[in-house]
Amino acid sequence: MERISIVTEFIFWGLTHNPAVEEVCFVVFLFFYTVIILGNLLTMLTICMVDLLKSPMYFFLNSLSFVDICFSSSTAPKLIADLLAQNKTISYEGCILQLFGVHFFGCTEIFILIVMAYDRYVAICKPLHYATIMDRETCNKLLLGTWLGGFVHTVIPVSLVVQLPFCGPNEIDHYFCDVHPVLKLACTDTHLIGGMVTANSGTITLGSFVILLISYTVILVSLRKQSTEGRCKALSTCGAHITVVIIFFGPCTFTYMRPDITFTEDKMVAVFYTIITPMLNPMIYTLRNAEVKNAMRKLWGRKVYREAQGK
Repeated sequence: MERISIVTEFIFWGLTHNPAVEEVCFVVFLFFYTVIILGNLLTMLTICMVDLLKSPMYFFLNSLSFVDICFSSSTAPKLIADLLAQNKTISYEGCILQLFGVHFFGCTEIFILIVMAYDRYVAICKPLHYATIMDRETCNKLLLGTWLGGFVHTVIPVSLVVQLPFCGPNEIDHYFCDVHPVLKLACTDTHLIGGMVTANSGTITLGSFVILLISYTVILVSLRKQSTEGRCKALSTCGAHITVVIIFFGPCTFTYMRPDITFTEDKMVAVFYTIITPMLNPMIYTLRNAEVKNAMRKLWGRKVYREAQGK
């Protein structure tokens, strides 16, 4: 289909039309985004400087923190700026780029969470073979697979949307460009495309959710054979992972596992997987992890000592 479009920009409705609420949301989301950037950067810096990258778990955690920064940056800066703007506009090209970023980094994060679950499964259920199975070459291939999988997934909805004609109206009832809100504005029948998008995104979301639940169920069942100390440590790690999975996949499933229909609640639901989860990830994975906390104490304690010695 040749794309013939009159629309050159879109207008977001945003989260609310109440100026007082927008000012409060501006402060709240600016704080959230600052925590996302600083928290994930601190996690990455600690893992790299204390040489934890040789451990597969921290190797993937480092990648998760990087993806969280990219994922939230696809929507949060625009949302924050729009909360104080009179005209919440975005160009057609910017909309497509935002659509690509949300799906690419979001899907990549899903696959990284699956890989992290597999890593914990091998570590807990096959500890004697862990070093052999999760060697550096395997970890690199798994990480590359997450990025390639995210890209392949993203090509489908983006390639479908760029073919559509847009001739007005151009108001999107959302705070970022997502597939279903954009499809509503197309000047053609989008039921088939909407079904394809739902099949693509919905299958990945629900399928990954089921895989993760099965993986952690198997892990939890296998913990009966562990010692009390090992069981507590494994439960703490898996508990953190399960918390992230529920917070991330619950809203994603609500959004993408349904026909081409949009609800007013979609905007608030989207806040959970675009902002809340990237903010909670560094807290959950670091504050509940004794090794990372000790590494942070050593790293920043050493830095303070050097600064004191320099004076």
